[in-house]
Amino acid sequence: MMRVLLIGLTLSFALCSAAALAKAQRWDFQVFLDDTAIGHHHFVLRDNGAERELSTDARFAVKLLFVTAYRYAHKASERWRGNCLTNLIAQTDDNGKFSNVNAEQHAQRVIISSPRGRETVDGCVMSFAYWNPQILRQTRLLNSQTGEHETVSIAAMGDETITVRGAPVQAKRYRIIGPKNPIDLWYGADQQWLALQSTLEGGRRLRYELKLPK
Repeated sequence: MMRVLLIGLTLSFALCSAAALAKAQRWDFQVFLDDTAIGHHHFVLRDNGAERELSTDARFAVKLLFVTAYRYAHKASERWRGNCLTNLIAQTDDNGKFSNVNAEQHAQRVIISSPRGRETVDGCVMSFAYWNPQILRQTRLLNSQTGEHETVSIAAMGDETITVRGAPVQAKRYRIIGPKNPIDLWYGADQQWLALQSTLEGGRRLRYELKLPK
């Protein structure tokens, strides 16, 4: 009887684990500066019923004549209830300039702590959560690197055919205007996030391309 019970518990745990893994979504992007690969940005979203948890990891290195001229590292964890951010912990190393941003929901307010100081925002707050197409309806978004609750406008740029993992895909393009550098996003017919591009100072392009699954 005990052996049967243990086997049952093991199977139950395995099924629960498989279900949990099935609810996890991943976006593994290779990052390019113009046509040169400079690093990665990974996103893992886990669905826990009414709540969702997101973890992100980004690492870039730009080399000039075999010397690393610029490094960037960013890690963040976020908790969401519906489309509202309830908790954020982020650390960034922007070429030696370190910053920490924390946000916590208390009742109907979100308290943001960052190098900018402490700020309280009323109501539902969303970060630059590119994976969630609901950001396209927002007029303000929280920057997890700086802690600034930025004013933004979103423009629909029309339908395009883009290459995703080596195959042509029909996508809708949107532009986030308001940050220092406008950000273009592409979403598929199922509203899945497919790509990102931003034009930097000097006209250089930062691009995110989804990697082929391993």
